[in-house]
Order: sequence, then structure tokens, then C-alpha cells
Amino acid sequence: MKVLVFDFWGDYGHFRKFFTTSSPLTFSFPPPSTIAGILGAIFGASKDEYLKIFSRNKCGIALKIVKPIKKVRMGLNFINTKGNYWTPVLKITPKSTHEPRTQIRTEFLKDPYFRIYFIHEDEKILFRLAKLVEEHKSIYTISLGLSELLADFKFIGVYNTEKILNGAAVEIYTPIVASNLTPNRFEIEPEKKYFKEKIPIIMNPERIIEKYDDVIFESQGKTIKAQLNTYYKLENGENIAFF
Repeated sequence: MKVLVFDFWGDYGHFRKFFTTSSPLTFSFPPPSTIAGILGAIFGASKDEYLKIFSRNKCGIALKIVKPIKKVRMGLNFINTKGNYWTPVLKITPKSTHEPRTQIRTEFLKDPYFRIYFIHEDEKILFRLAKLVEEHKSIYTISLGLSELLADFKFIGVYNTEKILNGAAVEIYTPIVASNLTPNRFEIEPEKKYFKEKIPIIMNPERIIEKYDDVIFESQGKTIKAQLNTYYKLENGENIAFF
């Protein structure tokens, strides 16, 4: 089986957590459905197509944290468009209750940098995507969560990979879905920072989340030593686990 590997990064990223409202928080890395959107943008799939082409039953997506996760918070000014106002109101009269704008405190990833691992049952799709990435081409512009947060990417390679079932504990380079852990779990090692976040794992073409799961990751981009039900070993020696 072939796996496409490429990096993508930007100055800022925001992948909104599903339970936040007035003060949006961000996931520490893009969920699988967001990565599918990035793949779809490069590939040229429309919003109605990419969740079908890159669905979980057709492909595998894994992610490596390359640079340590950093988060910052900034205030964003939003224009109030209620009541058919489409431009900021410069002055509020005594009879007007229309505020010209509101400021929302928003959390962002600072200098996010990730590595994507991608497999697909249709190698024609995989190699077309690999060719576009290698030539640094994308049909649509890619971003890190919000359209204003533009991203760049670069080709790393296409490697052979071997699927391993119920293997011994090994160093895993990617975040681990908790349901993929064996009862032995994973080893807590010194100088590593472990975190857990509940993220959407499966989104259907109607954009309805079908599955959430806890994902364990090391925030500095270091490996996690764990015994998994299923993982993949690349020919370059990396062990990865798909979402």
C-alpha cells in the first residue's frame, strides 16, 4: 500500500471546537474532516464532493505535529449586520439600538506546522493528489480553518507502508485515537507532555458528525510509545495511526 506524505503550515490556524460559542476555542490540530477539506481543495473537489471522495471508508488520514503547539488569543471585530445594516454605523442616535460592531475574543494556533499521511483505495486519486502536491499546485486555495488564514504546503514523498495488527508497543509518530489503544494503553515517559481532546472523527456528506472520539497526543511533536490494535509502518521507519 502506498502512502502520500506532505507538510502544511501557516502563521495562524483556527479549528473551532464544537462546544464553544461566544469565545471560540481551537482544537490543537485539524480534525479529519478538516484535513479532508484541505485534500479536496488541492485535488479540486467541490464542497459537495470532497466528503465523498475522502470518506473514512475509502481512505486513511493521519497527522503528525511537527512544531510544538502554541495558542494565542486575539479580539476579532465583527460588523453587526442585523436589521439590514451592511456597513458599520458611525454614530448611534438616541432612537437606535444598533451597535456598529462587536469584538469576539478568539483562540488561534500560532505557527502551526503539521505533516499529513494519506492512503486511498483508489491509487489514481492518490497519485493525482501526489502529483499536484509535488508540483506545488492546488485547484483551490487552502487555509488553516478560516479563509483568511492561508496555508502553504510541500511534498515529502510517497512511501510503501505495512499494516500491523496487535503488534508490540512501538513509538507512534501521530496522535492516537483512544479506541485504538490496547488494554496496556501507553507508556508515560519523562520530558513529554501528553494531552487528550475529544474531536469529530467521522462526518458524512450531509455534514453531520457521526462519531466523536478522544485523541491522545504529545504537544511538542514527540512520539508516543503505545501498543495499538492497528497501526502502519512506513518504509522510512515511521509508525503512524490513522484517525
